[in-house]
Amino acid sequence: MTKTTISAIIDRLGVTKYTWTIWILVGLALVFDGYDYIIVTYTMPQMAQEWGLTKVQTGSLASWSMLGVVIGGVIAGMCSDRFGRKKTLAFFVAFYSLLTFPIYFAPSFAVFAMLRIISGIGIGACIPVAITLASENFPTKNRGFFTAATLCFYGWGWVLGGIVALNVVPAYGWRVCFLIGGLPALYAIFILYKLPESMAWLIGKGREAEAIEIIKRMEKVATGKSSEWLPGSIVLPAPPKKVGVTALFSSGYVKATIGVWLLYFMSMFIIYGVTSWMPTLLVERGYGLVLGYSFSILQNLVGSIGGFATGFVADIIGRRKNVIYSFLFTAAAIFLLGSVTGKWPVLIIAVLVGVCMQYANGGALPLMTEIYPTEFRNTGVSWAQSFGRIAGFLSPLIVGYVQQLGLDFSNTMKMFAIPAIICVLVSVFLIVETKGRTVDSIVGIKVGEFN
Repeated sequence: MTKTTISAIIDRLGVTKYTWTIWILVGLALVFDGYDYIIVTYTMPQMAQEWGLTKVQTGSLASWSMLGVVIGGVIAGMCSDRFGRKKTLAFFVAFYSLLTFPIYFAPSFAVFAMLRIISGIGIGACIPVAITLASENFPTKNRGFFTAATLCFYGWGWVLGGIVALNVVPAYGWRVCFLIGGLPALYAIFILYKLPESMAWLIGKGREAEAIEIIKRMEKVATGKSSEWLPGSIVLPAPPKKVGVTALFSSGYVKATIGVWLLYFMSMFIIYGVTSWMPTLLVERGYGLVLGYSFSILQNLVGSIGGFATGFVADIIGRRKNVIYSFLFTAAAIFLLGSVTGKWPVLIIAVLVGVCMQYANGGALPLMTEIYPTEFRNTGVSWAQSFGRIAGFLSPLIVGYVQQLGLDFSNTMKMFAIPAIICVLVSVFLIVETKGRTVDSIVGIKVGEFN
């Protein structure tokens, strides 16, 4: 009996309608996730005015959810590796939606903070689960593109948040934006019925018959007919000696883990610091609510170009070179933003910064999914994401603090060039190349391998 692997089957079929279906279904979960996270940045000025908040307190409006996001990222990996990608994703989509809805009734800053922390658990859990589930269904030669492009949906959620706020806040107030954030709970039901489970996860749990049914559906979509698969014909590599969090720092994985964690931490510091404060800073600088919000929408929309491009380039030149070049360009663009003057130069360069940030951040995603085996891949992705979200929590607070100290827009922006340069150094000395590795072949990256 000929034996094969899930990766070999997916690679043989290539990009099909099934591939695009997975990408869209997972992506829509991230659209709603992105909306429920970002909507606070478009309502910060109104909340700050209503509750009489200081600059640091205003910055914390965007940070409270990050405490929950860190917790969500940590538990999501363990839940997903144990209970499955699909069920975990559906549960947490419902979780963050149903806990965003009550913010409509929040009577004070303290109640808002509590609700954002709790809803943040669901927001933080969805991204690593979605990225892992998606990456396990993509062909090896296209995985860099599709994995990075999957995160673009999260950015489109930010765009959706801006469009909703622009139309809702002036007419109905900031609270209605959070009422709308409860609607994605309906999509959680759709996920349970329409989204296939990860075949690699099913095989790893000994549920081969279920995996074979999905494979047959894939083949029928791709070729019009399905093969007959005998029990035991689909295999996974021998399981690693260690699983769980300790495996991330075991021999063969420790260098890659440290590298990816540092890379994502600095990337999140840049993205969440810039995006959380940009609408407020522009409004305070005299751009007005409509122009300030419209610009932020444009920055996130155009930034998605970077998310698409980075995966495509990473599949050509490799993951490591891609992140080195991307963070160099990000540092240069940020420094330029802090140096230009005039309304339109600032807006144009800020859009460029959005593209560079999304390009660089998207370039790190394939690395996360390609350095760990199936048994603890989602745990690895989740913990890397959670560590990065700590920076997402700290960054808006730090920006608020330096603003309170009197740092102007120009120097505040230049500050973000520092973590971009740190990312370049991390990429040079700690990141390993993973281009061309199938998800079934990942059994440990030795120190110095693929450099």
